Amino acid sequence: MLDFTILSENMELFLEGFKNTLIVSLLALIGSFVLGTLIAVFRIAPIKPLNWIGAIYVEFFRNIPLLIILFFIFVGLPVLGVRFSGFQAGTIALTIYTAAFIAEAIRAGVLSVHKGQTEAARSSGLTYIQTMRYIILPQAIKIVIPPLGNQFLNLVKNSSILTIVAAGELMYQGDLISSRTFVTFDVYIFVALFYLIITLPLSFGVNRLEKSLAKSN
Repeated sequence: MLDFTILSENMELFLEGFKNTLIVSLLALIGSFVLGTLIAVFRIAPIKPLNWIGAIYVEFFRNIPLLIILFFIFVGLPVLGVRFSGFQAGTIALTIYTAAFIAEAIRAGVLSVHKGQTEAARSSGLTYIQTMRYIILPQAIKIVIPPLGNQFLNLVKNSSILTIVAAGELMYQGDLISSRTFVTFDVYIFVALFYLIITLPLSFGVNRLEKSLAKSN
């Protein structure tokens, strides 16, 4: 049986961690979507240097651990005089890391849109950027809603790594409560439940959005 006194006596810490996890996840979600979309456009742009920048970004950040990125920002950059708090470093690391995966998902969506639409838009006088913004990207994002939703869920779960830099999110508060109470199993069950409060509605919302977009098509 779970000891619910652990939850009630430490509710303030659990809620503080829950709030911080929500904030960092929301900030990183917005940032990674914007950055990932930009990198995806770079990868398919008719300009070779932009293609190279996009490809290097994706292959580099997609193939190194998130922990390495976090340590570089939190421990490495201070050597150069650039300092971030654990919360800031964690948000930046999550944004940079997740953007590489989002970029690939959006690029796949763009490539699935018929090339004739790009040609028609350009022949009607739209610039490349206008074609991407108004014609191609809206269709591509609709197509890749499921993989984007999975990346957003992964982002929320990956936020637990911020406990390494004492960012104050759920896992950090769980570790703190566990060290104070000498209770492990119950504490992390409650931490898991708080994560589910975030991820289950997000998963449900993505599924509903996917079905709504499918009906509209």
